[in-house]
Amino acid sequence: MNIFDELLIFLKEKEITYEKDVSMKTLTTFKIGGQSKFVCFPQNIEKFRILIEFLKEKKIKYSFLGNGSNILVLDSGYLGVFISTKNLDKIKILGDFMIYCESGVNLVWLCKFLKENSFSGMEPLFGIPGSLGGAIYMNAGAYGAEIKDFVVLVSYLDKDNNLKELKLKDLSFSYRHSIFQETNNFIVGAVLKLKKGNKKEIEKNMNLYIKKRVEKQPLNFPNAGSIFKRPDGFFAAKLIEECGLKGFRIGDAKISEKHCGFIVNVGDAMAKDVEKLIEKIKETVKIKKGIDLETEIKIVG
Repeated sequence: MNIFDELLIFLKEKEITYEKDVSMKTLTTFKIGGQSKFVCFPQNIEKFRILIEFLKEKKIKYSFLGNGSNILVLDSGYLGVFISTKNLDKIKILGDFMIYCESGVNLVWLCKFLKENSFSGMEPLFGIPGSLGGAIYMNAGAYGAEIKDFVVLVSYLDKDNNLKELKLKDLSFSYRHSIFQETNNFIVGAVLKLKKGNKKEIEKNMNLYIKKRVEKQPLNFPNAGSIFKRPDGFFAAKLIEECGLKGFRIGDAKISEKHCGFIVNVGDAMAKDVEKLIEKIKETVKIKKGIDLETEIKIVG
């Protein structure tokens, strides 16, 4: 019996929802990627805990999956387990304009929830196609706001599967970075602090930010969001455009003509096409501008 047969027995015994041999095209916003051996959808924190414990014990590699944005899965697939946070979708109002939010909550849905409760502040993040856990992991941001601006503390499972908490000052937040990028600890949820607002004004601001996204970003094509981090003192998209790469494509992977910081899937792009295009961009910008671009998306395989 191989380890994946053992995993299958374990998942059935523990009644953990799963899918086998899943095309990651169906679970990522890029609509690119080979098969994952398993994708698991634990229904609660305890099932997350026992699943992670089992995978560690059996030395089966695993990766966490939120909304499937900001990720590129290789064409060869993933000989391991993606653990989806889809079912961690609870929100609880704590008082004093604070909420506890589980890591699988979609940011778009979260912003709508905040609006309905007249909690203001997160409107600039409306439209980011990710989960709260993914946003914390990479300190997602837009239009002058970042998730760190709202985090009070984060609860997580440490390497020994113990439930722990870290306060804001200990999270090492910086531009597109958090302490969780230095560990494989699982983000369970977070306490967020907002401020009192007016529902109509919040909705007006949300509509304004989503309009900006539609105008400036290629939302009509599958993509993984911004491919590169912003270099100090520069904008990656502007550098790429100035290097004459707007619209450049390899296979069905193309540098967006609308926003050069995005690579879009204009048909049936392969991960290898995206990887080659990323390298082409990096090399060209380095040669012409003398600047090293750093990728923002996570490549998994």
